[in-house]
Amino acid sequence: MQTNRLKIKHAITKGETSLGIEFGSTRIKAVLIDNRYETIASGSYEWENLLEDGIWTYNLVDIITGLQTAYSEMKQEVERNYGITIRKIGSIGFSAMMHGYMAFDSTGELLVPFRTWRNSTTSVAAKELTNLFQFNIPERWSIAHLYQAILNEEKHLPRIDCITTLAGYIHWLLTGKKAIGIGDASGMFPIDELTQDYNESMVKQFDDLIATKDYPWKLKEILPKVYISGEQAGELTGIGAKILDRSRNLQPGTPICPPEGDAGTGMVATNSVRKRTGNVSVGTSVFAMIVLEKELSKVYPEIDLVTTPNGSPVGMVHANNCSSDLNAWLGLFREFSEAMGQKVETNKLFEVMLNKALEGEPDGGGLLSYGYFSGENITGLEKGRPLFVRSPESHFNLANFMRTHLFTAFGALKIGMGILTTEENVAIDRILAHGGLFKTPLVGQKIVAAAMNAPVSVMSTAGEGGAWGMAILASYMMNKDQKESLEDFLDKKVFEEAEGQEIYPDQVDVKGFEEFIERYKKGLVIEQAAVENLML
Repeated sequence: MQTNRLKIKHAITKGETSLGIEFGSTRIKAVLIDNRYETIASGSYEWENLLEDGIWTYNLVDIITGLQTAYSEMKQEVERNYGITIRKIGSIGFSAMMHGYMAFDSTGELLVPFRTWRNSTTSVAAKELTNLFQFNIPERWSIAHLYQAILNEEKHLPRIDCITTLAGYIHWLLTGKKAIGIGDASGMFPIDELTQDYNESMVKQFDDLIATKDYPWKLKEILPKVYISGEQAGELTGIGAKILDRSRNLQPGTPICPPEGDAGTGMVATNSVRKRTGNVSVGTSVFAMIVLEKELSKVYPEIDLVTTPNGSPVGMVHANNCSSDLNAWLGLFREFSEAMGQKVETNKLFEVMLNKALEGEPDGGGLLSYGYFSGENITGLEKGRPLFVRSPESHFNLANFMRTHLFTAFGALKIGMGILTTEENVAIDRILAHGGLFKTPLVGQKIVAAAMNAPVSVMSTAGEGGAWGMAILASYMMNKDQKESLEDFLDKKVFEEAEGQEIYPDQVDVKGFEEFIERYKKGLVIEQAAVENLML
C-alpha cells in the first residue's frame, strides 16, 4: 500500500497523469488517473438543463462554473490525500453530451442559446436532409439544427464563423483550436469511413441546397477539424490554464487529445470499440452502440450511424428519455420518507426501490408508464408528457410500479434495437453496460438483458463513467506504442485485469418485457393525446 501511494505521488509530481472532464446531462465530472489507468481523484458539479422559450439549454455561466468546480474539487482531493498541489498534468481530454448546436461569430460570441440534444424542434430539417443524403439525419444532429435555423430564416445565420458541440466548445476555449474527435463529429455531420472526415459529397449537396441564401460561408469552413483518437489536437494555453484552474497553479502546455462525445467515452469506458461489440449507456437519455461489421441495408430513422473514437462505423439507438421520470418518482418517495421522519441516503433509497422491481410480475402487472420529459424520436413524439396509466384490472403495487418504470426507461431503446437484431441480423458478441443505474447490483443489468435478449456485462470500471473513459483517451494519446490501435491498447493495457459480471437474460423476464412492449406500443395513442391536450 505504501509503495502504491509513493507511485501515485510520483506520478502527480512528475505530471504523469491524465485528466478527463465530461459534461453530462446532470453532472460535470473530472477524473484524474495515473499511468496504471486507476482513478487518483475526482470532482463534480451538479447541474440541470433549462427549458427557456421552448428550448432546452444550459447557459455559459453554468458551463464555466461547472468546469472550474469539478476541476477544483479534484485538485483539492489530491491535496487532501497526497499533500501535493497539481502544477502539471500529462494529458487532458474533454467530452460532453453529443449533438446540439452552438454557433459563434468571429469574435467568439455565442449567437443563440446552446440548443442541446434534447430538443426535438428540427423534424422538418431532419427529414429533408435524410431524403437528400439518403442517410439518416436525426433531429439531435448539429446539421439538422443548422438547417432548421435556415428554414426558419433566423437572423444570426450570416454572422456564423463556426458551429460546434459542447465538448468542441470547451476544447476551443482552453486550447484556441477548433477541433473535434471523429466520434463527436459523427453526431454533427455524416462521416466517410474511408477518408475519416466529413462526407465530401454530402457537404457539397448541402452547400448546393442553400446556395441561394448567399451566406458568407461554406459548410466545411464552419465545422471544426476532425481528429482521430491518439492524435494531439492542441495544448492548454496560458488563458486556458487560468480558466480551468482558478488558483492559477496549473501550468500551460499540457497536450490535449481530441474532444469526444459521451457516446465515444462510453465505448471506451466499457471496452467496446471492437466490431461485434456493443454498450448501453444509461442516464437522462439512454443509447446503445453496436460496432458494425458492414453497412446497414437501408436507412432507418430509428438508427443513427456514428463512429467509435477511432473511426469504426457504429449503429446507435438513442432514446431521449430514460432515468428522469424514474428519478422524479424516487424523489417523491424520499419526500414521503422524510415526512415520516425517516431520512434515507440516496444509495440506500435506490437500492431498496430498484430491488423491489425484481419482486414484480414479469410484465409489470398490467401497468403502463411513459417517462417522456421531452420528445421521443423513436416513437415519433415531438413533446413529452410524463404519464402513468393503469386500469382497474391492473395489479397496482410497489413491485409492479418499480418494474414498470424500469421497463419504460428502456422501452424506446428496445424498439430501436429490434430493428438492428431482427431486420438487419446484426451480430453482437457482447454488450457492456455503464451508468449510475448499475451502481445498484444486478437490477438494471437484468432489465437490460431482458430488453436486449442478450448477455449483459457490467465492468468493475462501469461506475467510473465517461470522464474516466475520456481520461483513458487522453492517456492513449501519450502512452500508446507506435501503431498501437485503440482496441489493443484497451485490451492489453487498460482492461487486461478488469473484472466484470455477466448476466444472461432470464426468458421469463424477456417474455414479460415483450408483453409490456406490446402494451407500450398500443398505449402510444394515449401519450400522443396527452401531448396534444394536456397543457400542464
